[in-house]
Order: sequence, then structure tokens, then C-alpha cells
Amino acid sequence: MEFIVNPLGKDTIYDQLIFQVKLAIANGTLQAGDILPSVRGLAKSLSVSTISVQRAYGELQKEGIIESAEGKGNFVSAGVSKASLKDALIMAVEDEARRVIHIAKQNGISRDELTDLIQLLWEDFS
Repeated sequence: MEFIVNPLGKDTIYDQLIFQVKLAIANGTLQAGDILPSVRGLAKSLSVSTISVQRAYGELQKEGIIESAEGKGNFVSAGVSKASLKDALIMAVEDEARRVIHIAKQNGISRDELTDLIQLLWEDFS
């Protein structure tokens, strides 16, 4: 699994990492028992602080999404519910959609123009 962060994004680095781990579990890219990259390795590959990665992993542990084994690393928890993660991700997408719609309406972009744009972008990711 490859993580991507945007240091200039509206969300913190650790929030971006948390979201990506949850998304990967919800869509089946990560499964129960899968190992996550080491804190140092991930921080180095993303050119971010180890503190950001530690904070993301710590939050995921608190939520019961990952487990840590001393000397072995961090793993996706066996008890994680893909359905609950998917619901949370849908809510996050809905929040972003509301923000995009608000910006479009403020700037005179019609629903048809926005729909066309989303369809074009959707195809770029296919």
C-alpha cells in the first residue's frame, strides 16, 4: 500500500494518514493482520516527521483499528469493522462534497458543469 500526503492540504499529515489507513481497510486493500510500514520508514518515504506518523498510528490504536506488537510493528486489528469504517468514510466524502458544492455555487458554476467536471475527474481515476 502506498501512502500519499499533501503537506499543503487542509488536513494535517496525521489526519491524512488516518484517513488513508481507514480507506484501505474499508475497501479491502488492507486486511486484518496486515502489517503497516514502520514509523521511521513511512516518515522517511513521505518526507514527514516521525511524530506525525506516530500520532496517526497512536490514534488508530486508540480507535482499535490497528494493534502494536513490541519489536514486530503495527498491524491491522482483527476486530476492526469494515462496515463502520465505510460509513465514516462516506460521511467524510459527503462533507467534502458539501464544501465543493458551496464553492461552485458561490462562483456561478452550474450543477451540470460540476457534474461534468466530476465525471471527467472520476474517469481519470479509473
